[in-house]
Amino acid sequence: MSRYDNSPIYDNKAELYDGLFQERSVNFIRQYKSGTMSHPTIEQRASLQKVRHVWRLGDRLYKLAHKHYGDSRLWWVIAWYNMKPTDSHFRLGDTVFVPMPLEKVLSMLQRT
Repeated sequence: MSRYDNSPIYDNKAELYDGLFQERSVNFIRQYKSGTMSHPTIEQRASLQKVRHVWRLGDRLYKLAHKHYGDSRLWWVIAWYNMKPTDSHFRLGDTVFVPMPLEKVLSMLQRT
């Protein structure tokens, strides 16, 4: 499952990007609409199993996703659950939770 599944695509014509449009000789840029994801409630979090991992030198979200979910493309699930969008938001010694089971976690994810 990609984080872009079911994400609408739109033509961005915002004036903010006029310089970029001119550089590329285009009138717009096609892109995915940024969705807003809600986080699990306290009750939902309590119903999940979590694997605790202490962030170490060399750790990457995609590596954790591969180890625990069997698919490195699901790195964003761990980032979403921990409310830290990228690897660089984790510091050495931080506790990272890998929510399980994956199917239950994904069912909690609601996009608006």
